[in-house]
Amino acid sequence: MIRSLYSGVSGMKAHQARMDVIGNNIANVNTYGFKSGRASFSDVYYQTISAATGATNTSGGTNPSQIGYGVQLGSVDTIQTRATFSMTDNALDLAIAGEGFFQVQDSDGNTYYTRAGQLSIDATGNLVDSNGNFVLGVCGDPLGKSPSSSKIQIAVPNVQPSASTAEETINGVIYTIKASNQTTDGNVTFNFESDPTLPGGQPAQAFITSAGITIKLNASHRFGDLSELNDAINDAVTEANGGVQHSAGIFTITTEPSNIFPGTGLTGEDIISTDYSTTLGSITGLPDSGVFGGIGFMSVSTDFSSEGVVTFNPAIYEAEVASGDNKHAEGWSISMDVDGTTYTGYVTKEMTASGSFLMKNTDGNYVQMTHPGLAAVNVAAGIASDSSATLGDTIAAPIGDYEATASKKSEALGLGSTAIKLEGGTEGGSQTVADLSSISIGADGAIEAIHAMHGRIQLGRIDLATFVNPQGLEQSGNTYFVATANSGEAQLAIAGSSGSGALATGSLEMSNVDLSKEFADIITTQRGFQANSRMITVSDTMLEELINLKR
Repeated sequence: MIRSLYSGVSGMKAHQARMDVIGNNIANVNTYGFKSGRASFSDVYYQTISAATGATNTSGGTNPSQIGYGVQLGSVDTIQTRATFSMTDNALDLAIAGEGFFQVQDSDGNTYYTRAGQLSIDATGNLVDSNGNFVLGVCGDPLGKSPSSSKIQIAVPNVQPSASTAEETINGVIYTIKASNQTTDGNVTFNFESDPTLPGGQPAQAFITSAGITIKLNASHRFGDLSELNDAINDAVTEANGGVQHSAGIFTITTEPSNIFPGTGLTGEDIISTDYSTTLGSITGLPDSGVFGGIGFMSVSTDFSSEGVVTFNPAIYEAEVASGDNKHAEGWSISMDVDGTTYTGYVTKEMTASGSFLMKNTDGNYVQMTHPGLAAVNVAAGIASDSSATLGDTIAAPIGDYEATASKKSEALGLGSTAIKLEGGTEGGSQTVADLSSISIGADGAIEAIHAMHGRIQLGRIDLATFVNPQGLEQSGNTYFVATANSGEAQLAIAGSSGSGALATGSLEMSNVDLSKEFADIITTQRGFQANSRMITVSDTMLEELINLKR
């Protein structure tokens, strides 16, 4: 039989194998992390017809004469060139921008290497790839830890039990609301409103919904202090909860400063109102002795503090007449109305110059009045109508009162100005991935997340493996590679260091198959196969002619 027949067969077999490689490449054109293959041919055994001879003094040398037996598949190489990235916007999709491979481990403990970074977190917190195999690296806080091949399991630190709380600053007052029980049920939002329709015996009413707790205060009910307000709120919440105390326990409002309630208390409307404008009060002064024989007036600029103590700032008392010599008065008997309470007292020039004096209210209790920063009080008195009056003389009071108006600070607390959200309440205990939010992976492979109690925490790190000869890796399916004697041992590295590439989050590396090249190879491979098939046909024809010689 002629050799060309077998050469054609070997050629067809080799080109068929090459077509198989091309077909596999094209089939995986959209497989993430796939690395294309390349089929190479090599010729096979040669029959030597005549060996080469060297030159002599009488004749020249001759070359060898050999006839080959066809072609064989020399190698199928894996092309480890990097491909372009596909943006996925999935925080757990990763691509390696450079050298290196992800490490994964199957259930039997076998380690594989891949460029496909389709990762997820399973129900038990394990970081796994799309095949359900464990991703390897460092578990827990990676700070200061060397690259590793440990299974990465997302372990969230335990949380200590705590009660919910909220802090809000309104018109310069710091309000703190706390729940007494350690539970997530205390993480609610409070809304405060004023309700003029509530009956007189009901200081507050509550409504509990999925959006939070709404507290309506009786607009006309007067609350003596914060303790009374807190009691009214908790009684209302208990009633709205079917007569059972709220699972968050007792809600308590405290303030800084603590003395925001005046002695006369505040109405529900005052507590809710956001009107911080001033209101007008009144001061009425009557002359007592050594003062005016003519009609005069008293002018007072006053701030009323929230506790009902009157502060003169400054206090200038003047009495004027049209003409005559000035005489200094000894003092005044003064009455003041503050929030329905009348204060009376006798004020001398010496008292006011010292910066303070006492006033007595209708209950017989004395209250100290001050006017900070006042150096002296200017008292000017005109000559009495009989013109013979001197200092210390008793002169009848003039007709009418000396009156003045003074501004009073608003007692509105403004609790209705904003919703107050209590946070941080928890029963504590073990935490899971479900308690995390905003899980992300950095360029160095560090896994971070945000926890409601712990804040931003690091939970692990994905480490990479590099090889001296990555082309020497053996493919094992599922876009996995295994190390071989010719690839060298895996060298572990933190992503972006030691020659490895950084990680690109929200991206996946596409297949590196070049379709234009594959289609060109299809043409040349098909033609090669066709030519070899023709070689068999021609060889068969030659054999046919040989057989026909016997005829």
